[in-house]
Amino acid sequence: MFHPRRTLRTLLLPLAAGLALTVLPAQTAQAATTLTNAGFETDGAGTTTPSGWSTYSATGQNSASFTESGGHAGSYRLSHYSASAYKVETYQYLSGLTNGNYKLTAWVRSGGGQNSAYLALRNCGSAEQRTAIPVSASGWIRIVTSIAVTNNQCTISINSDANAGNWINVDDLTFASGSTGLSIKGSDVSSLIKSEALGGVYKNSSGTTQDALAVLKNAGQNYARLKVWVNPADGYNNKARVLAAAKRIKAQGTKLLVDFHYSDTWADPGAQTVPAAWAGHSYSQLKTDVYNHTYDVLNALKAQGTTADMVQVGNEINGGMLWSTGSTDNWSQLAGLLNSGYDAVKAVNSGTTVALHLAKGGDLAGTRWWFDSAVSNGVKFDVIGLSYYGYWHGTLADFQTTLDDAASRYAKPVYVAETAYPFRLDSEDSTENIIDLAGELVSGYPATVAGQTRWMNDVASIVEAVPNGRGLGVFYWESTWTAVTGNGWDPTDAASGNGWENQALFGYDDKALSSMSWFSHR
Repeated sequence: MFHPRRTLRTLLLPLAAGLALTVLPAQTAQAATTLTNAGFETDGAGTTTPSGWSTYSATGQNSASFTESGGHAGSYRLSHYSASAYKVETYQYLSGLTNGNYKLTAWVRSGGGQNSAYLALRNCGSAEQRTAIPVSASGWIRIVTSIAVTNNQCTISINSDANAGNWINVDDLTFASGSTGLSIKGSDVSSLIKSEALGGVYKNSSGTTQDALAVLKNAGQNYARLKVWVNPADGYNNKARVLAAAKRIKAQGTKLLVDFHYSDTWADPGAQTVPAAWAGHSYSQLKTDVYNHTYDVLNALKAQGTTADMVQVGNEINGGMLWSTGSTDNWSQLAGLLNSGYDAVKAVNSGTTVALHLAKGGDLAGTRWWFDSAVSNGVKFDVIGLSYYGYWHGTLADFQTTLDDAASRYAKPVYVAETAYPFRLDSEDSTENIIDLAGELVSGYPATVAGQTRWMNDVASIVEAVPNGRGLGVFYWESTWTAVTGNGWDPTDAASGNGWENQALFGYDDKALSSMSWFSHR
């Protein structure tokens, strides 16, 4: 993750749960065991109630649901739109189902602005399941939701509770046996130990001071990420501090991801500085340094009973690591360094997952080039991690394309190693926030707690929809990095501030934000 605002804006590419319908209609649609007219191709354009489907509007605006040209795969799609505020549901009732787990898949687009817009599975014998429709005006996005059918029936429902002029498109639905869900719902808490040492306080939503890790766990967090530097100037995020934090993380019953930066400070696409203790070392020596450092930290974690569950060998290594020896200008040497890290991880614990992490969330060509190069040079890895910040790394549709391609092309699980979103734009300290202007936001996602919540749920939905169950989950970046004097971005400068407090998951009053609800995403 970049930190100085100027560097961040120079190097990163610019960006080229609501109210339910409260009145449910009777089941009047044609009963079937499979979806009828799932691509909305049967009737042509202008049909308010497509064949096989029913329409209901609590506001008497059935005409807000209609078919029109411009389908995802075929010629037509379903749209919800009206020039005045509306509530409308398009639904299909299925009966005669064999009980079991079912997955609904759909391709969607939305201009945003609705009170709520979502797909739902209801009347299936278990609790209703919903997935919000992400804001994506420029590209189709595939989303999924799943449910346990226990009464041999289910209603597939497309819902809008919308303001005047809001719209959604839905097309190419499938409903078949299967299930969905994320195994990783985590956040990076690397700033926490230093924050607490400098007086940082964390509270639950009721305002009671509490261990931030417990607050996050109670909200649904099941994984925590810690960065480790070699010999940082401020003495934080080093081996000793990582060991201390790991004890607390594991005590919460939370899994641990260790993120090796192989530097004394931030390693990211703009800087991969060799640690001072390794300066001047040859390539051969650096391979040994990487192995020994990785082994030392992980073995110490194992010895204290807090074995790492996942390890990132390098952080946002778009251009390689340990420059210039391990830059992508010399792939054979970069491969040797990465494999040295991989071997050290597996020597400590063969069951620990090894990830490679790029900041290329929406960059299909760049991700392919990097991992094609890695594979051709024999780099060993288990999973792929991508940073994805919507204000820098492309649209949600770009992100889905890249994530799906990586999972398929390399036959590896994928996860979001970093993402975040602001809940406000102003600063709590004197340092200018990295995102502080409305024009820097992603369209349809305001800088509010609701906007932050929606962003996280929509990113999680895209990961959940990765085919073949290869979408592992999401890490929120720096959930606990609130504004605390001395806990700034620069470990060499105690006066440096924090440009990220408006993207934490604790508010300026130190209370847990309701956006933590994203941890409860399936």
